[in-house]
Amino acid sequence: MDTVLITGTTSGIGKAFAEKFAAMGSSLVLVARDSGKLRQQQAELHSRFRVSVKGILCDLADPHAAELVQKELHTLHIPVDILINNAGFNEAGLFTDTDLANELDMIQVHVRTLTALTKLVLPGMVQRGYGRILNIGSTGAYMPCPHDAVYAATKAYVLSFSSGLCHELKGTGVTVTCLCPGATQTQFAGKANLLHTRLFKLFVMQPEAVAAVGYEALRRGKQTAVAGLYNKLLVLSAKWLPASVTNPIAQWMVNI
Repeated sequence: MDTVLITGTTSGIGKAFAEKFAAMGSSLVLVARDSGKLRQQQAELHSRFRVSVKGILCDLADPHAAELVQKELHTLHIPVDILINNAGFNEAGLFTDTDLANELDMIQVHVRTLTALTKLVLPGMVQRGYGRILNIGSTGAYMPCPHDAVYAATKAYVLSFSSGLCHELKGTGVTVTCLCPGATQTQFAGKANLLHTRLFKLFVMQPEAVAAVGYEALRRGKQTAVAGLYNKLLVLSAKWLPASVTNPIAQWMVNI
């Protein structure tokens, strides 16, 4: 069975992915920064699904996070067949009011660490002629988002990076998929002060439903997948409508 490395696994979409792959019999390597929650998750998944569940304790905002993960993988002698770059968070609000340190950490997690982890596991996948990579983007990747400018910009990078890499790897046996969810019922919104916005009051999906869309897209080797009909319509409108129309709508959605 496949060995799946998943980042940000103790809640939300990452947790749903861990349970989905465990239910399919895959061996798991879970990367999280909360040691207590990580140990508890390992024990629960092993007890429920009787699969191998390894844990790597790591704060992905650390500039050396990817190297730490790679070192642990070498110690465990585990080749990664599937990489799920799920870890992420948000720092929403007017750019003049938001916390710079949090935004730089967000860029670190969403851009630098995601890129580095992909770089580190990809050669082995290509060499073996098989591998799957799933990067978590966002519907915000398709449009600038006033009041959420940095987050949307990082996710635009994830979408662009994933799409370019997908084409580079054609014929290698390795695929890259970018999953773009919209509002999802997780701890994400509360931590980002978005819980009471219109975005998280309308058309909110459950993390298990989002993970199911991502799993199927990954299995089929799709380049991109947008979770949910409403989100697909939102992305379609962003492609066709001018920024003068989409920017005010995006700002209205994330205002409290």
